[in-house]
Amino acid sequence: MDPVILDFGMGSAQPLSKSVRLNGFATCLRLEEIYWEVLSDISQCNHCSINALLSYIDREIHLRHGGVKNFSGLIRVVCVMHLMKGGRSARGVLPEQMWVG
Repeated sequence: MDPVILDFGMGSAQPLSKSVRLNGFATCLRLEEIYWEVLSDISQCNHCSINALLSYIDREIHLRHGGVKNFSGLIRVVCVMHLMKGGRSARGVLPEQMWVG
């Protein structure tokens, strides 16, 4: 399989910084556009906002693992896991199911 898809748009790979609130604290999260799109899909699957989803992930990681040094890297992994589990077809899958292990 050709790793460079013919209809690939470089816009999806461009980093985009967004201000978010994680459990009441304002911060800036810089992710490639494609990850923001996947986060939007995950939040729609769970009937919540992207901020609520990110806050949930942040809180659970702190409670279960004592935090993470690279939150944006963690979010990229969450997005890939979502896609590997079926992405848009995985409606109603709660984010906590990613962390139960």
